[in-house]
Amino acid sequence: MGARTTLDRMSSSPFGRVLTAMVTPMAPGGALDEAGTEKVVEHLLGTGHDGLVVNGTTGEAPTLTDDESIAMVRLVTGVAGERARVVAGVGSNDTAHAVHMAERAAAAGAHALLVVSPYYNKPTQAGLVAHCRAVADATDLPVMLYDIPGRTGIPFSHDALLALAEHPRILAVKDAKGDLAASTRAMAATDLLWFSGEDALNLPLLAIGATGVVSVVGHVAGAQYRAMLEAVDRGDLAEARRLHRGLVPVVDAIMSPSQGAIMAKAALVELGVLDSAAVRLPLVESPPEHLEALRTALATLPTPKDS
Repeated sequence: MGARTTLDRMSSSPFGRVLTAMVTPMAPGGALDEAGTEKVVEHLLGTGHDGLVVNGTTGEAPTLTDDESIAMVRLVTGVAGERARVVAGVGSNDTAHAVHMAERAAAAGAHALLVVSPYYNKPTQAGLVAHCRAVADATDLPVMLYDIPGRTGIPFSHDALLALAEHPRILAVKDAKGDLAASTRAMAATDLLWFSGEDALNLPLLAIGATGVVSVVGHVAGAQYRAMLEAVDRGDLAEARRLHRGLVPVVDAIMSPSQGAIMAKAALVELGVLDSAAVRLPLVESPPEHLEALRTALATLPTPKDS
């Protein structure tokens, strides 16, 4: 492990520290909503974010065409300007396709790349390492690995993370594995920046050394997550716990009833940021009972205290 301190690594994050995996706004019928995208970007930048992830799972990447994905990168980077880092999801279970999308995302202005482990075809750990290295070699952008075995079927092993941490552009992990012991071991053994990719575990991961969060609930709770991170930084765990516990209802309402992308869009409609909660099949919009639970939860959002 290198000589940089945890504080050095956090303050120099090329990804930002409070990020949300953005929805891809759509008009009824499924066409991309450029005006809605601009509204979401401005909303997120106004609520504590210094990073945005486009074309992730919450962005419905599996149902976007390549051209639509690149159009989203170009649009979001254009709106955000220098106000936030834009991280483009380029994951695929086809390495050649992931390399191609990495090159296109870089040309479209992305500041960094998010690379999920190949899904469905379940490569060996050696194949996983080779895949990630190939994508990282394709551009000069910093890379965040995305470890979410519940969706992909293939986790990053400890040894794979050690090997990938040696690559000069693989700098971070978005952790949605739900294994705090494994996360601690990897943080202790590498200089990888760590990001919580599971909103229910944001505080536990920050408390053991994560740099930041890549959230879904951040669509509605960016200010709260910024305040939580800053409370952890200054050692105010009582305030961080207050925020963490106060966010339980909205985390449950967005992440538990159906699917994060569905509920995040519904929440943005409730906040008046979007006009439509349209999603593409196989996703479908929220039923009335989910929306009612969401409205109840949104009314309970805790108010951050002045630091």
